[in-house]
Amino acid sequence: MKSLFTLFLLPLLFIFYTSNLYAQQNQITDRIVAVVNDRIVLKSDVDNEVNNFLRQAEVEGANVNFSEDLWYSALQSMVDNYVMLEMAEIDSITVSDDVVNRAMDQRINQLIQQAGSERALEQALGQSLIQIRADFREQFREQLVAQQVQETQLRRVSITRPEVIEWFNRIPEDQRPVIPEQVSLSQIVVIPTPLDDARQEALAKAQALRDSVTTYERSFEEMARLYSEDISAQRGGLLPMMPLDDLVATYSAAAAALQPGGISEVVETEFGFHVIRLNRRQGDNIETNHILIKIDEEEVDDLGAMEKLNAIRDSVLVHGENFADMARRHSEDEETRAFGGRITNPQTGNRLMQISQLEPALYRIVLLMDDEGEISEPRSFNPPRRTVNRAFRIVRLDRHIPEHVANIEQDYDRLREMALQQKRSDHLSRWIDDIRNEIHVEFLIPMPDDIEHEMPIDEPPVSL
Repeated sequence: MKSLFTLFLLPLLFIFYTSNLYAQQNQITDRIVAVVNDRIVLKSDVDNEVNNFLRQAEVEGANVNFSEDLWYSALQSMVDNYVMLEMAEIDSITVSDDVVNRAMDQRINQLIQQAGSERALEQALGQSLIQIRADFREQFREQLVAQQVQETQLRRVSITRPEVIEWFNRIPEDQRPVIPEQVSLSQIVVIPTPLDDARQEALAKAQALRDSVTTYERSFEEMARLYSEDISAQRGGLLPMMPLDDLVATYSAAAAALQPGGISEVVETEFGFHVIRLNRRQGDNIETNHILIKIDEEEVDDLGAMEKLNAIRDSVLVHGENFADMARRHSEDEETRAFGGRITNPQTGNRLMQISQLEPALYRIVLLMDDEGEISEPRSFNPPRRTVNRAFRIVRLDRHIPEHVANIEQDYDRLREMALQQKRSDHLSRWIDDIRNEIHVEFLIPMPDDIEHEMPIDEPPVSL
């Protein structure tokens, strides 16, 4: 059976807030469906993976329904992942904490964008972002380790231009793919600064709450429940025992400097102003309570940000400044600034992006642009950074390609990726089949070779 999940087995697509729900639903009927050495795969694990895959497909606009073939493909993929984890142990492959942290930050930022805001995500999960990071840290580490094993194999596969042409020529002319309308874009982003009054107001409130605890002996937990703006407020501000490295640097530094029972001065982080109490410490792990006061994100200097962008736009259009150079000097978007403002597809890294798949705010800007080289007026948007709710940007249309039937001359790079993907998929499948001879793999349910029957998405997972 050809797995739908096989080519890139670890897209880190699981959605946190479905995991607990599915785990609870499957506890009663759970059973082991596969074994890889000492590792087991539960039926509920597979149900959960399929559910996450379908939800992710729905978010991305793909029309995918539940089917038995999809379920068994997910099972096969999970077994393959465990096989690669076993190979990672044999080859002593590890992933650093920094890599894990960056991957978690990227995924959490994607979830924030989907949820609409950091607070909306925390409310949906019933956990603070700090706790989410702690709870799912090891899952991310395992996925990244297996992904590294996989990528080591994939890097060994290359493809030549004649191979691409041969692969393309095997496709009948009436079956060649239609390439949708595409654009490449660049941007310059300015984040409006908080008005000084808003920052001072938040700082003063945090200092007053600290005084209530330290001078007037009010309960720390009571002050947190009443006034903290973190999701942990309902627990009296409690952040359970976790590694110092899982906390933002200024928070962990302030907390680590305390003695148990000590209360910090007001500490500023990217989230706002904190008052921290250290409860206990075990090595490099700490348990704290905190009170968080956020700066009012609505009280920012929007006019100043727009004026700055208009001045940059005039410098390019009127005075002949280079857009990429201006982006490197002035843009406040960390992901695009170093590349002259060039926007890339976050999944593929390609500059050309399908216009219908642009995020809504960017899509609305592009619809109003006609000519390559045109630069938009400043527009507000919600950036995928958890510490900023609103920013402004100008966007340049670098290239525009209308919808057309694929051809080698115009679409070689795209076709090369498709051909290389197929070649890599075939190589990976053969490699996994080979290493299964070295690792004990056992399916405890029948594994059909081909299943074509499909059921609607709202049907329950297969009964085993």
